[in-house]
Amino acid sequence: MSAGESRLRGLYAITSQAVVTEPGRLLGAVAAALRGGVRLLQYRDKWNPAAVRERHVRRLLPLCRAHGVPLIVNDDAELARATGADGVHLGAADAALDEARRLLGRRALIGATCGNSLQRARAAVAAGADYVAFGRFFPSTTKPDAPPAELATLRAARAELDVPLCAIGGVSPDHVPLLIEAGADLVAAIAGVFDAADVETAARAYAKCFT
Repeated sequence: MSAGESRLRGLYAITSQAVVTEPGRLLGAVAAALRGGVRLLQYRDKWNPAAVRERHVRRLLPLCRAHGVPLIVNDDAELARATGADGVHLGAADAALDEARRLLGRRALIGATCGNSLQRARAAVAAGADYVAFGRFFPSTTKPDAPPAELATLRAARAELDVPLCAIGGVSPDHVPLLIEAGADLVAAIAGVFDAADVETAARAYAKCFT
């Protein structure tokens, strides 16, 4: 078990396009989300140049660590290594998990996107993933064309796999109890947290489902 895995339960907040591209917004929004009860934060940024992404991660790290929340970088193990981030989340088309582990070391937190595939989740866990993510479970504004995932897959993964399970894709606070019942340890939210008018209140609405 790598550092942080044992406490992976609750809201997994992932930065939205607006929050990473609108000048001056990122740190305040993340601080609000952390106050609202985020347990894991992913810096997802498909839009800024490398230098901006690195600067953002370096600024977010002390904020996350002050709250005891691991900071994960989306799809970029090299950036995670360069900045000292706590780990990386890899999609199906991203760098191999074993390569990320080699770069980041045994204690890094590495997650893998598995869509609706239990087979993919098995392979990720066998390769050393600390958690696996399934989705999308509901209509998503971030990835509207992503194939749907089934609660049955989440239940099957819960019965078989010992790592934390994350549910993602259009998840609102109203959905969280159903996902927890099906086996989710984490629920991930992007727009539901960071595109909300009140980020702290939005985060708290998810987080309180785990108490």
